[in-house]
Amino acid sequence: MTLNFLEYAAPGVADLRPYQPGKPLAELERELGIRDAIKLASNENPLGPSPLALEAVRGALPDLARYPEGGAPELRARLAQQHDLEPGQFIFGNGSDQVIEMAVRAFAGPGSEVIVSQYAFAAYAIAAQASGALVRTAAARNFGHDLDAMAALLSERTRLVFIANPNNPTGTSLSGNALETFIDSVPAHALVVLDEAYLELMDDPNYPDGRQWLGRFSNLLVTRTFSKAYGLAGLRCGYGMGHPDLIAVLERVRQPFNINTLAQVAAHAALLDHAHLEATRRNNRQERQVLAEGLRKFGLTILPPAGNFTAFAVPGGGQRVYTALLQRGVIVRPLSPYGMPDHLRVSVGLPVENQRFLKMLGEVL
Repeated sequence: MTLNFLEYAAPGVADLRPYQPGKPLAELERELGIRDAIKLASNENPLGPSPLALEAVRGALPDLARYPEGGAPELRARLAQQHDLEPGQFIFGNGSDQVIEMAVRAFAGPGSEVIVSQYAFAAYAIAAQASGALVRTAAARNFGHDLDAMAALLSERTRLVFIANPNNPTGTSLSGNALETFIDSVPAHALVVLDEAYLELMDDPNYPDGRQWLGRFSNLLVTRTFSKAYGLAGLRCGYGMGHPDLIAVLERVRQPFNINTLAQVAAHAALLDHAHLEATRRNNRQERQVLAEGLRKFGLTILPPAGNFTAFAVPGGGQRVYTALLQRGVIVRPLSPYGMPDHLRVSVGLPVENQRFLKMLGEVL
């Protein structure tokens, strides 16, 4: 007899649905019997990792029988120097997703509330609901965070407020003045988690860097990742920055060896490869514009291009277009799981990949 394990799961788990990542290339090629498919679904770096990161990984291979250094001391020291912060202001995760989960695990639970925005990155609500906390969702404004609506949800039970800047998957972003005013309004018993996964790929000179407020707000945690601009999505390495006392609490729930050796050495080396980062930014800046112009030429409405992605609407045909592109070996991201069934999101690829996407999209439309 098979048990219904959901009956024994923790409160909140029964109503969860697993996070759906972008479809893997190998899976699509197996299913359709095709080759040379392209993946523009997961906001990965099309240039791949830094050559310095690859060299560092090769050099670390003989040490794989040893446990990694738990606190990532060399990476910690490098980031502290780069960001002009103290080493004790950093915490590391198996991707920034794990830093988010650590914040939820440390501060949320049954009887507490977590505030998110409609259309925000799904991982926030998933982690909060799994903890037993009540997730309160503020209606979006023009597909982006409505900070007034989020502020209206603050209560004595609020323990976490999640903000993505820019927001994935919609590309909307917030000004520095608006963010600072909002953070200032959040009571000290609630932690503001500012997700800046795409900061290195933002070109707007007015785009705010959350580090500037760390000295003022002890209830602010800024998260970053090596999965996007640094091209290390497969190794999973992210980090959070905050007040040392806040980081000390998060360290209590961090798994001892959560950042593997290869991720640590690759991330450290990637920080030193300024040429690769600049090449990534250049390709992203140019090709993001190519995608936006191409989508507009089809008469499609696009959301703000940001980071390394653009979301666009195909009224009444989002799933149809997604499926038709799959059959042509092009993987984009359907946004129906976000309650946006007419929208798709396309990541910036190499020029040849972006041209192929636009060509195939033209055929489908």
